[in-house]
Amino acid sequence: MHMETKEKAAPAKERKVKGMVEIEISKCKGCELCRSACKENALTLSDTINIKGYRYIIANNDLCTGCVNCALVCPDAIITVYRTNPKKNAKREDITPKNIKEEIKAIITSPVYNDLSNMDYI
Repeated sequence: MHMETKEKAAPAKERKVKGMVEIEISKCKGCELCRSACKENALTLSDTINIKGYRYIIANNDLCTGCVNCALVCPDAIITVYRTNPKKNAKREDITPKNIKEEIKAIITSPVYNDLSNMDYI
């Protein structure tokens, strides 16, 4: 007798902290640095193009943990990440702009530009 065993897919890991990514798609150049930085594979390149002619990044917020790696590496600073901060034994809610508990913004400044004022000119 030959017995077949069916492998069951592992259920998605329930996360304590969830995130929501907002991307200004009209400004995205599709460099995919954010996609490489995302350990949850929550970011993908779109099949369509934006107004500038670039394929832009889209987010699957069901996979997002709110780690902000994507926002930190974005050279154009067009990514905003929101993160829930659930309390113990609290009822889980979907993330919507109405129930966002915390906002995380990454501001990237160019150290070269800031140092120009301190340089001596020949």
